[in-house]
Amino acid sequence: MPAVQSRLTVRLFATLVFFSVLAGQFWRNLLGWWGFGAIAVFILVGSIGLLVSLKPEWTWRGFPKSLAAFMLVATVSLAWSAYPGASAIGITLQWITTITALFLALCLTWAELLRTLAVALRWILGLSILFEVVVAVFIGHAVLPFWVEYTGKIPAAFYWSRGLLLEGGPIEGIVASRNLLGFIALLALIVFAVQLFAGTVARGRGIAWVTVALIMLWLTRSATVSVALLAVTIALLFTLWARRLPPLGRRPLYLSAAAVLAAVVVGLVAFSPALLSMLGKSEDLTGRFDIWGRVIDLAGERPLVGWGWVSYWVPWVEPFDGLAVRKGVQYLQAHNAWLDVWLQLGILGLIIFAALTLSTLWRSWFLAVDRPRLGIADTETYAVSSILPLLLTVALLAQSLAESRILVESGWVLLVILAVRTKRPGADAELLGLGRR
Repeated sequence: MPAVQSRLTVRLFATLVFFSVLAGQFWRNLLGWWGFGAIAVFILVGSIGLLVSLKPEWTWRGFPKSLAAFMLVATVSLAWSAYPGASAIGITLQWITTITALFLALCLTWAELLRTLAVALRWILGLSILFEVVVAVFIGHAVLPFWVEYTGKIPAAFYWSRGLLLEGGPIEGIVASRNLLGFIALLALIVFAVQLFAGTVARGRGIAWVTVALIMLWLTRSATVSVALLAVTIALLFTLWARRLPPLGRRPLYLSAAAVLAAVVVGLVAFSPALLSMLGKSEDLTGRFDIWGRVIDLAGERPLVGWGWVSYWVPWVEPFDGLAVRKGVQYLQAHNAWLDVWLQLGILGLIIFAALTLSTLWRSWFLAVDRPRLGIADTETYAVSSILPLLLTVALLAQSLAESRILVESGWVLLVILAVRTKRPGADAELLGLGRR
């Protein structure tokens, strides 16, 4: 019984961690920065405490070296940072997030990760629907975050919710951002669908939550998430195709994948105005082109090692003060993770980040399309759950082209989990145990 209670405590804490990193803006809007800080400290202390008490098995050989290299370069960038005070804060927050992610990656099984992430996603989607109903039906007007006072004309991006549910959206939910809520809905769609087809949840309940995730995707009207959904769908189709081919007979698949990628690139270049109009975006991707141009110019001034790691931009120091302002809103990211890494850690950091993400994608792909090498017969059916790491990784990478969230909070936590778990020995067998279809 004590062991059962101990695992229950671990799962409950993990659910809180997933909820908090995915919906950090909910805590900040509800409790202010001091309240959010208290929750962050609690999560950090709990993560360290559980890592120490559970003593999870791990080996350096089975640990992603690119993750260690990225954290090392980010940390030592303090030595050449153009804003050492801000870098000290950013590096500390990056380590806090990484330690939290390592707790999840090392102390939970794949089954527990899937279960706790699913519970957190259900809470976020459920509370978001309830919140939007209350705002639209009972309050009847847009709602601002608590603990903050604004003067003058308030930009739309500052509102917690604009109360547009009855108009069909877009809605922001408890996370105060339609792009973030849309991406959470995409993650939920992946997780809930895997649970449904793997048979780890009741069929009726599984279908209901998949439907909720699809409705939330539609209500957010997020163009960036629509592109990520397309990337995930293509990855899923190629995975199912690969599973029907022998390992040595996949050359047509890889050639087709290269052709599709080339066609997508050409299509985006040739038809971007029409596509952006279809997705409800301006031709400059809602100001992203301007932001990218400024970031590229700034990164070019210190191209090799960057300006120093800071994670979220700090708006009160140069060169971030006024770097990206649009319609009265000062943005704190490059809206492209790759440009953000180049800006902060230079080409050196960009190479390491590429190694981290692409090696994770590589391992996730072969977990999805190859059977475990444990004497499993070639006639055995594949595990639905083995697709999970690949689809989550593809979603993160697709989002990284228009947002920098893969570097912070939930994006970084998920990337670290996927990098660590796919590298661990026996990852294929453990995923197989979640169910076959």
